[in-house]
Amino acid sequence: MKIGMIGLGRMGANMVRRLMQGGHECVVFDRDPANVEKIAAEGAEASSSLDDFVGKLGSPRIAWVMVPSGDATEETVSALAERMQNDDIIIDGGNSNFKDDVRRSKSLSRSGIRYVDVGTSGGVWGLERGYCMMIGGPPEAVDHLDPILKTLAPGRGDEIPRTPGREQASGTAEEGYLYCGPVGAGHFVKMVHNGIEYGLMQAYAEGFDIFKNANSTELPEEIRYDLNIADIAEVWRRGSVVSSWLLDLVAHALLENGTLSNYSGHVADSGEGRWTIMAAVEEAVPADVLTAALYARFRSRQDHTFAEKVLSAMREKFGGHVERASGG
Repeated sequence: MKIGMIGLGRMGANMVRRLMQGGHECVVFDRDPANVEKIAAEGAEASSSLDDFVGKLGSPRIAWVMVPSGDATEETVSALAERMQNDDIIIDGGNSNFKDDVRRSKSLSRSGIRYVDVGTSGGVWGLERGYCMMIGGPPEAVDHLDPILKTLAPGRGDEIPRTPGREQASGTAEEGYLYCGPVGAGHFVKMVHNGIEYGLMQAYAEGFDIFKNANSTELPEEIRYDLNIADIAEVWRRGSVVSSWLLDLVAHALLENGTLSNYSGHVADSGEGRWTIMAAVEEAVPADVLTAALYARFRSRQDHTFAEKVLSAMREKFGGHVERASGG
């Protein structure tokens, strides 16, 4: 299939590469011409403007927007809407608020343009591992996109054991992508995914902070422990019930630098953690752990503990997120 990609940052460029490896034709555009030139040298079709970009797409036109959420996404979707026609498809693969998806979809539907929201997880490793995708939008549009989604997804593979009984179920969940429901459902599921991610990361971070301080002089000498934290992370990767990809990233970071002195501990939040808590409030659902994890990120911008450095290390390893502040 032929698809256009707007936004050639950490994820967008690698998604284009994975699509091309799967045999799809990709038209690309980015505000930075150097990004366009780089991916065009690998086989993508370059475009010099949005008009040029839209003009090079097939029919129906498919444009995947992979730019930062907020104003950048809003402006890009609006600009595309002015140039696209009935039955064309705009995909927002960023981290938009699901309520914005619903609003945009209503506006685009007046011109017959179909809007699909795809919550995308995979970070800088997606080219190799594939992307987990949570999808919302009109069913017929999502069905049309299936070859693209299937290429981007990890596939079943052999690394993850099959859930007992799953052979009796249908659908694409085992392939790593899932149609979640109408417009906004994809980003809603991705929003909660990121809220849970905050909680998991915070639990690891606090645990390793306890290990780091286990030899504190404030403790009685007989219960002080000088622990090899990198080795603890490594042994937990092998057979432990708390093993995970996030733990893999912690083990990697600690092996590189056991004190994590290359991280300041300043931990940003993408917005989805906040939105998850707001959704919990609207639904009157207790979310104690997720709320505490979000507040811990706020605190990290005032003082930096070893726990915050562990959080920074995980964010850099899975998503290439660079700290806004630096220091020891």
